[in-house]
Amino acid sequence: MNSMSSETEVAQTPEVKYGERAIADCELITFPNPRPGRRYEVKVTLPEFTCKCPFSGYPDFATIYLTYVPDQTVVELKAIKLYINGYRDRYISHEETVNQILDDFVAACDPLEMKVFGDFNPRGNVHTTVEVSHQKQA
Repeated sequence: MNSMSSETEVAQTPEVKYGERAIADCELITFPNPRPGRRYEVKVTLPEFTCKCPFSGYPDFATIYLTYVPDQTVVELKAIKLYINGYRDRYISHEETVNQILDDFVAACDPLEMKVFGDFNPRGNVHTTVEVSHQKQA
């Protein structure tokens, strides 16, 4: 018999942790640009990105680089963290990942310019990078 007591062996209903709730509820929250009219770049590096391959189910790991020139709003950093963690259990290709991130950011903050670069870790001797960009129409 296992040395663990029967009390610790009782199956417990898994409760949703507060971090999991925050990730599930996350939306890209914005706030007013503190310097509207001034062109500047916001650069965010997300070195612990994970998602799942839609074909094999294997985990994919990447560093995602976001660079954008805000217009009227800026995306709050904690919201970015929670948003990106929402990909952890998604079955999504490298190409769709980077394009979806761009689409979601453009919808949230309508930047003047934005670039999303995904640097996916090699798997099976294949290294993939995907880059997409957006420029606001005048």
